[in-house]
Amino acid sequence: MKQRIITALILAPLVIAGIFLLPLKFFMLFCAGIFLLASKEWGGFVNPKSTSSSIFYLFGFALAITLMLLPIERLWSATGIHPVVESGLIVTAVWWLISLFLVATYPKTNALWANSKAMKSLFGLLTLIPFFWAMIVLRSINIHHDFYYGGALLMYVFLLVWAADTGAYFCGKRFGKYKLAPNVSPGKTIEGFIGGTVSAMLVAFVASILLDIPAEKMGLFFVAAFITTLASALGDLSESIFKREAKLKDSGNLLPGHGGILDRIDSLTAAVPIFALTYLLWLA
Repeated sequence: MKQRIITALILAPLVIAGIFLLPLKFFMLFCAGIFLLASKEWGGFVNPKSTSSSIFYLFGFALAITLMLLPIERLWSATGIHPVVESGLIVTAVWWLISLFLVATYPKTNALWANSKAMKSLFGLLTLIPFFWAMIVLRSINIHHDFYYGGALLMYVFLLVWAADTGAYFCGKRFGKYKLAPNVSPGKTIEGFIGGTVSAMLVAFVASILLDIPAEKMGLFFVAAFITTLASALGDLSESIFKREAKLKDSGNLLPGHGGILDRIDSLTAAVPIFALTYLLWLA
């Protein structure tokens, strides 16, 4: 626990500084670094018996292609977000619905994908590339008029997820009785999930005031927060089935006391794109 706290105390200020202080292009490089580290760990899900870096190169190449097809300067226009980005986020929402099916039916349906390196690679691309672009999209919202607004939105999503994780942990320890997904992650409970959701809604309430959300959009803001919280739990459970199939306790060992990069961003990989989509459709 001590090592876990020390790592968190080092990482948290770095993440916050990266979100609020880096110019957009440098923030993009920061996110690309996270993406590449996570890609290397995903290779362990695809083929846990090999040290091959083929997945790392494949994912890096795929990200480079998207950057060439959609330069950062073309993310926004006078009419709003680039339609390719919006379509990509909608496809991402479909992927997370598929992921929900995979989690809910595990292990009955794992035969459909567990022995296919191509399928597991595709799942990784659908998880990590939208996460990268959603981070950039949220950070760039209104950046030319208010440099910190997009950072505040992104930080809000991080706080939602952290509050949900923390509330779930403590409520699960104190009140946990009924298993949430026993075949996927036996330690998670329904009581913990409820406690995490309540904690996240408290964060949303404070954020609605600080972000000055208009009264007519307040209801949609809380619906978006609730959906984002559900997505964060799904992201966690989704990574769990891949780790379980690969017989891995952690995705890596880069972060002492925490495991790997994927272990820290699993909830965010779903929460950030889903919030970005709901924000663009309902709140922008």
